[in-house]
This record gives sequence, C-alpha cells and structure tokens, in this order.
Amino acid sequence: MNKTDLPYKRIVVKLGSNLLTNGSSSLDINMMSSIVSQIAALYKQGLEIVIVTSAAIVAGRHKLGKSSSVKGIPYKQVLAAVGQIRLINTYEQLFDEHGIVIAQALLTKADLSDRDGYLNARSTLLNLLELKIIGIINENDVVAFDELHDKKFGDNDNLSALVANLIDADLLVILTDIDGLCTADPRCNADATLIKQIENITPQIEKLAGKAGTKIGTGGMITKIEAAKLATSSGISVIIANGYEPEVLQKIAAGEEVGTLFLPTSKHIDSRKRWMVSGLSVKGKLTVDEGAVNALKQKNGSLLAAGIRASQGKYQRGDIVNILDMDGGRIGCGISNYNSADVEVIMGAHSKQIASLLGHDLGAEVIHRNNLIIL
Repeated sequence: MNKTDLPYKRIVVKLGSNLLTNGSSSLDINMMSSIVSQIAALYKQGLEIVIVTSAAIVAGRHKLGKSSSVKGIPYKQVLAAVGQIRLINTYEQLFDEHGIVIAQALLTKADLSDRDGYLNARSTLLNLLELKIIGIINENDVVAFDELHDKKFGDNDNLSALVANLIDADLLVILTDIDGLCTADPRCNADATLIKQIENITPQIEKLAGKAGTKIGTGGMITKIEAAKLATSSGISVIIANGYEPEVLQKIAAGEEVGTLFLPTSKHIDSRKRWMVSGLSVKGKLTVDEGAVNALKQKNGSLLAAGIRASQGKYQRGDIVNILDMDGGRIGCGISNYNSADVEVIMGAHSKQIASLLGHDLGAEVIHRNNLIIL
C-alpha cells in the first residue's frame, strides 16, 4: 500500500502495561518486537507515529526482583527510575533492527498546564516528526507521583489523548488486551458483543466502561473512554483495539474495521483551543441553566451572567473554566472575563445590572463566544 492510500497520516499509539508484559510480571520481548515491527512497517510507508508507553514500573520491579506487595509513592518512584532505562533500552534495541531512530520524552501535567510549556513540548514533538524520529513518551513518574493528585495525568490513557491533542494527530490508537468496548465485560460475560462504532460518548456508553482496572495497569476501560472523550472533542478519531490481533496496526492504518472506533465530535481546532479543551489549566466550573445551554450550543452565543446557576473554584479574569449543564455534564470551556468572586455576585443577573452590582463592568459576557469552545 502506498502512502497516499492510507486514511491517516499522523498516529499516536498507546501501549499499556498489560499488553507489553503479556499479563506477566516482566516485559514480553516477543510482544514488544511484534508491535515495533508493525510500527516500523507503517513508518516506512510514510506515516508519522508517536508512541505513548507504560510498563516502566513493571520493568523496574522485575529488574530489582521486588515483590508487588511493596507499596508507597517513593518506592514506585524508584521503580520508575530503574525501569524507565530498561524500557527505553528495549525499545531502542528493537527499533535499531529496523534502522529507526527513537527519542524519549518524559512529561508531567505541570509541563503542559502552562501555555508556554505546552507550546515547547508541542514544538519538540513536531520537530521529532519532521526529522523522522519516533518519539516514545511516558509520564515522568519520578516527579509526577505527587500526593497532590491533580499534578498527575492519572494514567497513560489520558496522557495519550493529550499527546494526540498536542501534535494534531489524525488518530489515537489505544491497544489493550480486549477487542474494544463491549456491551458487557467479555472476561465475565460470554454474551458480550463488540461495539464497532460510537458517534457520541453518552452517559450510557460511560456506564458500559465500568470501573475495573487490571492487575498490572493503572487504568481500565473507563480511562480509555475518558481519553476518547478528550481526543474526539479535538477532532481526533480514536480506536480501542486488541493488541494481540495479528498485524492490528496495519489493519487500522489501512482503514479496516478493527476494535471500537470513536468518531470525532468536532472538526480539527487550532492549537490554542486544543490547549483549552485539554483541561490542563482549568481553574473552576460554571453550571448553567437549560436556556444558556441552548444559547451556547444552538445559537453560537456567549455565556451571560443570567444563565449561570453556580460557580465552583477560585479563578481570576483570564483563567479557563469548564462549563457544565444542570446534570453536571461538561458541555464546553472558555476564558472567563470575571474572577470567581465577581461571578458569584452577578450570576443569574441581567447584563445591565453588572455595573451596579460590582461597581465596575468588564463586559456583558462572562465568557465571550470568541473565547469559548463547545464540545
């Protein structure tokens, strides 16, 4: 197949711990070799590929011969530090067999929360792609295992969606140990059937994902659905598929029906809005009534104080806030013209009352439509 025949040009491939270890307590070199061979074949067809990998802690635990019963954040940091070397060396050896240069990038949420940091990371990854180098990305667990949980991505599923967002990918592929999202957990229910395509991630779809993770990985299907929500809202297609299926990446890249395909819910958006959608720098939440939801979604309107029913968090003018409907569902985000103290005073009020309520007026809109993204 020629490069021009492929439906995707830039792909992020997320590889989980269960897949890379084949469910064992150490890296499965044969499994990793198979995946690297597939990626190398696509690379040589002209595709741009970035890998988001897990399994550093597993590799570290195996290297040190330590029991999985030993717990604690500092200990996991040690395992990550030891295992990351083992993991990246394995990738390098495997890609060397195909004559492909790789690069390692370790990211934390703090790196991307700042707009400058986001742009710097974006520039580095795009330059790697331009130089035909395959970037291999993991969360920097050595510094990211912070007891303040908001400093972590939470898992590499979400990190992979943020990386896809960061580099304007066409497709995010999350390879796991099951065929995709099913009507029930296929490991427990023999009647479970694969859902081949999802146009919109509804609460019902989220319920199907359940809450169970795996013994080795940190996520589960629910984190994969969260990642799909973020990526599809940025205009990126997502496929969750079984990494054990032979030539699975070739099939996906060729447009064959494999796994569960999540369709983009929006067109590709610019880098600034992608950063906003990522949720990395959200400082607060605004809950709006049905009339405001309609104005935002159907009429391309701005968010006015009259439609706001609740404000959460402490944020300043110019900060990014999430916008929720009355059921708590996220419908969008935007840059607030007012700080949280002001919003608590003017919410529910007519725009003409703002000056008298606050003693100043920074505009009729709490969030102007030019600084607003509806998901």
